[in-house]
Amino acid sequence: MKRLICALLCTAALSRAAGNYQNFGVAVYIPVRVVETFADPKVLQSQWDMITSQVKVDKVYIEVQRDRVLADDKLLEDVKKFFTDRGVQVAGGSAFSANESDQYTSFCYTNPADRAFVKKTSELAARHFDEFILDDFFFVTTKSDSDIAAKGARSWTDFRLDLMDEAGSSLVVKAAKDVNPKIKVVIKFPNWYEHFQGLGFDLDKEPRIFDGIYTGTETRDPVYTDQFLQQYESYQIIRYFENIKPGGNGGGWVDTFGARYVDRYAEQLWDTIFAKAREMTLFNWVLLVWPAPAGDRKEWEYLPTSFNYDAVAKAYGPEGWAAPATPTWGTVAGVALRQADAVVGKLGKPIGIKSYKPYQSSGEDFLHNFIGMIGIPIDLYPEFPADANLVLLTESAKFDPEIVAKIEKQLEDGKSVVITSGLLRALKGRGIESICEAEVTDGKVLANDYSTGFASWSRTDLGAGERRQQVLFPEVRFLTNDAWGLVSALENGNGYPILLMDKYAKGTLYVWAIPDNFRNLYALPPDVTSAIRDVVMKGFFVRIDGPSQVSLFAYDNNTFVAESFLPSPATVKVTVDGEYSALRNLETGELIQSYVPEVSKMPWRRRGGPEAPKKSHFLVPLMPHSYAAFAVEK
Repeated sequence: MKRLICALLCTAALSRAAGNYQNFGVAVYIPVRVVETFADPKVLQSQWDMITSQVKVDKVYIEVQRDRVLADDKLLEDVKKFFTDRGVQVAGGSAFSANESDQYTSFCYTNPADRAFVKKTSELAARHFDEFILDDFFFVTTKSDSDIAAKGARSWTDFRLDLMDEAGSSLVVKAAKDVNPKIKVVIKFPNWYEHFQGLGFDLDKEPRIFDGIYTGTETRDPVYTDQFLQQYESYQIIRYFENIKPGGNGGGWVDTFGARYVDRYAEQLWDTIFAKAREMTLFNWVLLVWPAPAGDRKEWEYLPTSFNYDAVAKAYGPEGWAAPATPTWGTVAGVALRQADAVVGKLGKPIGIKSYKPYQSSGEDFLHNFIGMIGIPIDLYPEFPADANLVLLTESAKFDPEIVAKIEKQLEDGKSVVITSGLLRALKGRGIESICEAEVTDGKVLANDYSTGFASWSRTDLGAGERRQQVLFPEVRFLTNDAWGLVSALENGNGYPILLMDKYAKGTLYVWAIPDNFRNLYALPPDVTSAIRDVVMKGFFVRIDGPSQVSLFAYDNNTFVAESFLPSPATVKVTVDGEYSALRNLETGELIQSYVPEVSKMPWRRRGGPEAPKKSHFLVPLMPHSYAAFAVEK
């Protein structure tokens, strides 16, 4: 019976969402080795039929070079004509990898022969296309004799930034425009943005050197793949790059690799679209005709999840054309994109807690994405967001030489600043002491008990003695009565602040002690993360409370999306500023009525009396690896 219900649900969803994508374009990238197989027109035709029976294709990127393999001029024209004859947009592409299989070895940009080859590739693309995108690999890994000589006394980072800025300008953009002045040259940045500068990716200058940028939103599996990227990054990195080049961020790019279960691929597509990407690129063409295994999803395989593989498999019909007997990655993409398209047009402009990551910075790497995974939406900027009433700063802000002065100005203006323990440690001796004399010591705290509130009359212990995962925190030392611990970790009868409050001028500085392993943020009890949200999300129109690994995507038209990355069903409490009677599900039209919650057990969180702003509360059930989009209604 459960299987039948799931199949009916999915078939109905497919029927409702069938047709063109209304809110974004869909592109497919075709690597040069696949392009070479199109020398047999039957191969191209059969794969086109197979792919387009599952997912609508608006555009293709036809690669002209990868791993020093150059496409043939006539073949490029033949393939281009095939697509233009069918009303599909075409663009060129190149992956400037010298040997992708050897740890992504790059070209050597101080080697004249390699420089000539890069220039030749750009000229080849410009002869055939009016748009040209660079895949992930426009960076440099070599430390050859010529590199060492050219580097001189500079750091590798400074040398590589200068080198790749010059190479991008002269060997790619100028070379292409000399052949085709109309060509638009786009650089696609990959997902590991914290470390870009060390390999020559320049988020400051390259968005101005190139006509456009593109975003790698492939987060793959958060535990078993390189960089351990958290799922929230598929959304957050689009927003960050949009703030780097407003209006010039072409779209998001996802591949099929590294997913232990099929839902992970769909999630990357949804989250890219929920971030308002203009285009969704699927990498790559030939993978879309490969079977997509269900993977390790036994915990939720019979539940009506947002991507229901069992129902998709039942609805999948390969009869009449040469296709696998099971759903393909193209099938998965088609279903996931139709689902997102039915929702995203009803969502406004994405908003979040404003945070600051300067150009060419690193520190507490990718922490913003872990914070997004505990339900705090992030709006990340490359310039300090002085207009925000509250700014969240992680260790990467230390790269701004004026950061202490900017913090002080915010506080003097009566605003709030939240800094992490990593940033507090990094700013020691740089003037932060003139604001707050708290410091991060060399000590560590291993805790699994917590309390919230300040002063004996308002402190509430949270599950003291309960068995839960121990979490290692840095020790933050502070002066009693100068600063106050709003949330504390308890260890063997002693307390250590997790969230510290210190008033300065007309504003308030908060210090957030981050676990040594950022993923341990997920191990904190829900009341602890709720108390942190009380500070970080103060004044934000909507919040969710409940288990971690549930993300919130919020928009400026009183809409939001809650998405669970948990393997089992969960319920979150949604709180909205103002008086509203219901939440309307933007996909199904279903209404969730508001309710009156019990009085908080934490007195310090009840202050404000009858003058406190009105709030509305809702309980929202979420299936595993599923999302729900809502609008609030009076």
